[in-house]
Amino acid sequence: MIHPEIQKVTDRIVQRSKSSRAQYLSQMKAQFDQEFSRAHLHCGNLAHAFAGCGPSEKSALSANIVPNLGIVTAYNDMLSAHKTFEYYPDELRKHASKYNSVAQVAGGVPAMCDGVTQGQTGMELSLFSRDVIALSTAVALSHNMFDAVLNLGICDKIVPGLLIGSLKFGHLPVAFVPGGPMETGISNDEKAAIRRDFAEGKIGREELLKGESDSYHSPGTCTFYGTANSNQMLMEIMGLQLPGSSFVNPNTELRRLLNEEVVKIMSEVSRDRKFDVTLANLMDEKVITNGLIGLMATGGSTNHTIHLIAIAKAAGIIINWDDFSDLSKVVPLLTKIYPNGAADVNHFHAAGGMGFVIRTLLENGLLHEDVNTILGPGLSKYKQEPKIINHKIEWHEGAKATLNSAILRDAKDPFSPEGGLRLLKGNIGRAVIKTSAVEEKNYIIEAPAIVFEEQEDIIRAFKNEELNKDFVAVVPFQGPKQNGMPELHQLTPTLTILQKRGFKIALVTDGRMSGASGKVPAAIHVVPEAHDGGLIGKIQTGDLIRVDAINGTLECLSDSVEKRPSRFKENSDTFGNGRELFANMRKMVCESEEGASFL
Repeated sequence: MIHPEIQKVTDRIVQRSKSSRAQYLSQMKAQFDQEFSRAHLHCGNLAHAFAGCGPSEKSALSANIVPNLGIVTAYNDMLSAHKTFEYYPDELRKHASKYNSVAQVAGGVPAMCDGVTQGQTGMELSLFSRDVIALSTAVALSHNMFDAVLNLGICDKIVPGLLIGSLKFGHLPVAFVPGGPMETGISNDEKAAIRRDFAEGKIGREELLKGESDSYHSPGTCTFYGTANSNQMLMEIMGLQLPGSSFVNPNTELRRLLNEEVVKIMSEVSRDRKFDVTLANLMDEKVITNGLIGLMATGGSTNHTIHLIAIAKAAGIIINWDDFSDLSKVVPLLTKIYPNGAADVNHFHAAGGMGFVIRTLLENGLLHEDVNTILGPGLSKYKQEPKIINHKIEWHEGAKATLNSAILRDAKDPFSPEGGLRLLKGNIGRAVIKTSAVEEKNYIIEAPAIVFEEQEDIIRAFKNEELNKDFVAVVPFQGPKQNGMPELHQLTPTLTILQKRGFKIALVTDGRMSGASGKVPAAIHVVPEAHDGGLIGKIQTGDLIRVDAINGTLECLSDSVEKRPSRFKENSDTFGNGRELFANMRKMVCESEEGASFL
């Protein structure tokens, strides 16, 4: 029996989405009922489509007798996580041949690394890259050559973009093929200490670079629990990739066998050609709710308070921050993964991983079991984990109890009875706050505002010893319409140092923090943003600000603030690093609570 509050939230999502969901399903069913794959193509179309294939593939595709799996890849050398995809197309083609199908790279999508662009002007393109990826996915699949889709993507904006684009081809079966995390380097606590020491001037750039290199040291996903690994959790709990596949290291036999297994499954389901197994039918309101629950239970990335809204919208499903917040009140926090704890995703996987998370949530009525997955009906299949028996995959029951209670716990014995995200409301607007890593003594911060125009201004003031006091850092004009909503990740070490010195510190911004934002209470994604005349743009240094994560309020306590004229900050002359190309997107983008999308 599902928890009544979870059912209540699900029901209201269904009701809210009734019209848009029906329209989406009607569109997808119409595409499904039309001829697709190769049957409709003229000879000239088909000749172009398989000109680069070998004779056997040409024969199979021209006869239209075997499934053709379209690979959409986000491979590049810039992302350690995506470096692992370099040789996947060859591997997947070989697996496809084994299971009497064909696999073609339908197209590539851009994949920028937020770790490289943090604090740089290129970060202003980061959020918009998600929608560019969605558009690129649609272009890749527009050739209408395919019976199913294999998405190769892992990191921050890439998985949401691939999924949004794929949902417009929801008449096809779709699966995600992960690459897995790099092996554990130096501990996350050690990495954080190195960053703090550099911020305080105790070590130089050479020592900092060595520490960062020892942490991010090889192909594979970064091992902290930020947006990239939250993506992997979501794809698994939503049934879009194989059970137990999210956190298997690259270049292992198990990784290779899982890749073969997903090709086998997608070859079979596309050959059966049933609407029941399509992405449109899989991605329903219960699956979206399960994604929200997974985010709460694992203390996942705040970026998904934007991405999940955009993903759901692409499937005709309307969700908002009230849904996140209400679910957070009844979904317990089950994990302690950095930045919420010392462990990384490799430790989490070893402790029982996603199989145990799904098991304990299901057993305690905290997850919808009656959903569709790429393995067919029922989420109970995702309590399984893959084992290698005679060089083949066999599915066995996953962990029935946690193997490390300092990292992963049962829903009856959680780290916290509530999840890691809350909604804040008040005269400043609406915002989200991640509480899973924040100590309870810091849930309420009331202090004077110091207004900063850019994150560099905070760092400069810190270095000038101007911030040794209680304050709320207010950073307006960082929203999607102003500058593309870059992450303000550089603030984390600085504000954490001040907090460790004993000062009461909080952050209020219409921008984003890192997906791995940590111990400083941060009211982020404020709407309306300053560019739209939001009150956050009227706040002045010295105004008293109250950030209250217990009662869910976000207030400027100065009487005169609402009477002040709105400020405006010019952004039409922005240029450099390609930002001028995105000027129209800044004009078209919707607000954060609507998914910050220009689509």
